[in-house]
Amino acid sequence: MLVRTVFNSRAAVAAFQAGSKAAGRQAARSLSTLRITDDNISASEKLELLWSQQKRNNAVSAVAPSDNAAFESTVTGKFPGAISNKDLEQKVVGMLEGKGFTPKNTLLATSLCADELARVIEDDFVKIYGNNFNLGGLAGFPFAGNTGFGAMSAHIPDDGYCFIIYGPHVGVTADGVVGKVERNGIALVDTCCGSAIAASNYLSGITDGGAQITMNLQQFSDFQQGAVQELILPHGKRLSDAADRMVELPYALYDSQDVLVNDIVKAGAGGVKGGLVLLGGIQINTGPTTYDYFHPLRFDFINNKGELIENMLPELTK
Repeated sequence: MLVRTVFNSRAAVAAFQAGSKAAGRQAARSLSTLRITDDNISASEKLELLWSQQKRNNAVSAVAPSDNAAFESTVTGKFPGAISNKDLEQKVVGMLEGKGFTPKNTLLATSLCADELARVIEDDFVKIYGNNFNLGGLAGFPFAGNTGFGAMSAHIPDDGYCFIIYGPHVGVTADGVVGKVERNGIALVDTCCGSAIAASNYLSGITDGGAQITMNLQQFSDFQQGAVQELILPHGKRLSDAADRMVELPYALYDSQDVLVNDIVKAGAGGVKGGLVLLGGIQINTGPTTYDYFHPLRFDFINNKGELIENMLPELTK
């Protein structure tokens, strides 16, 4: 559990609320666009402020997410082990603080889908640790690869750390349909993740024998989707045998992504300076009036030799 800190510093509160304006132009120039926030507020204190601000914003918003025990039961019934983003943030921030991760010495990196819904969890942690380095593409696969990881590592603060969040995402509608989600301003209940479902349909055409023979090679204009379709191929039988294909699909994608992340980290771990924490799992996106969820499947602290220092998942999920 995160130990709440009594936060009474008026100066720190003012600095946080003013953000970059208070820091001034000179301070902004002194930091790279990826360098973390230039303030002295701890991550847990910052999280408390953000929650207070969000609560005030929600109170005056016509459409705002709220706690919904019945809906949470639906989500966790489909995805046992899922926790709300709010609970995830509280636990993760507290655990990282205990390892020496602060907003000043931590570079946030993500490998999440291009879908705007995947920005929700990303934006939440950006407010704590500063702008993220993007390693991901369609369906959350780490398309930046070894080159992107190497570039990211060079941006880690000296003697600092990197925190990477990765994984696919899936939608759940208000009435519990998996693979779809309501979106602001759109009457149609849309698919989520569209890339994953397109790849699943492609795979079904192969495993069910309905795919058309073609001589077309992958097009450069859609090479990421072509890669997603290839990377899901090993899971054909698994998905065909699943009781609920849409529930199993993100876990199949995660397993493929985890293999790639392991290979990339193994090749580039020497550049991560103080160490690296990997948070991998399934993002569960919901409609505008409910909170999002995350099913953590990995929470590892790794040194710059690529060696596991600690598996923190049991502590996160207890």
